[in-house]
Amino acid sequence: MENTTTTSTKKVVEADVKKPRLTAAEFTKEFKRQWVLVAISVAYVIYGIIFYYLPLVGWLMAFQNFVYADGLTGSKWVGLDKFKFLFSDKTFIMVIRNTFAMGVLNLVFSTVFAIGFAILLNEVRNKYFKKTIQTISYLPHFLSWIIVVAIVHDALTSTGVINEILMTLKIVDKPYPFLQKEGWFWPIVTFSHLWKETGWNAIIYLAAITSIDPCLYESASIDGAGRFQKIKYVTLPGIRPTIMILLLMNLGNVLNAGFEIQYLLGNDLVRDVSRTIDIYILDWALDGRNMDYSLGTAAGIFKTVVAMTFIIVSNYIAKKRGDERLF
Repeated sequence: MENTTTTSTKKVVEADVKKPRLTAAEFTKEFKRQWVLVAISVAYVIYGIIFYYLPLVGWLMAFQNFVYADGLTGSKWVGLDKFKFLFSDKTFIMVIRNTFAMGVLNLVFSTVFAIGFAILLNEVRNKYFKKTIQTISYLPHFLSWIIVVAIVHDALTSTGVINEILMTLKIVDKPYPFLQKEGWFWPIVTFSHLWKETGWNAIIYLAAITSIDPCLYESASIDGAGRFQKIKYVTLPGIRPTIMILLLMNLGNVLNAGFEIQYLLGNDLVRDVSRTIDIYILDWALDGRNMDYSLGTAAGIFKTVVAMTFIIVSNYIAKKRGDERLF
């Protein structure tokens, strides 16, 4: 029986291998039938080459003492000197710590809150109330960080609503300087990201929940499962592939902790915890006093290498565990 099955399997595989390729006439016919898709694909390929791959030539600046007047071809080559300077600079080590810490906080809390919010919305039975809450929750996503920072800043100042509430409830005797305390800066940044993006991030998880077979919930009800047991044993396992894919993708953005909110909310009193790699690049590459494009490029390359390493390693671990992966 096993020999018969093996033989038939081999015949199927050989048939697939020996399947003839399209002839020129068949290829032309297929091309005419799908020429719109081909044109769109070509347009995206050209766009990617122009805006994603051609700019990589600028990475050469990281290995030069780049002078704008001399250009890439005339600037002096310095090898890895810029990278050596980066990792000997205590300020750069500090901004790596800040960027990584805020990136991890944003990743963990945004993932947990988005999943939790999607599950809570899914449990709402009144569809009108559900749609209203969902619409309100993702509206902050369309606000610019300038507006978000202005709202956060006004709420946390000495005359802001937070201090007014605390003083009214007799929790504090005088306004608390939230924006001047280093210990509050990372939580404020994390909360701002959550308020702005939780509703938007939950959309994907809601879509994943709706794709779960309703029969699974009916079977769980027959077995006596309650609402929380259904969430634990049906909903969460059902959206696990989506969680893994999004988690792997977002791991590459850990060092993209942000720029606008840190730059706008930061001040000299919280400078040691507010500066990120992007702000460091701005100070060195675009500040009128330094204008060191080479050092800024080297810092940018460091971010890219770390992001690629995170994605490759996490994808390898997911593959070994048998979870969903990117490639």
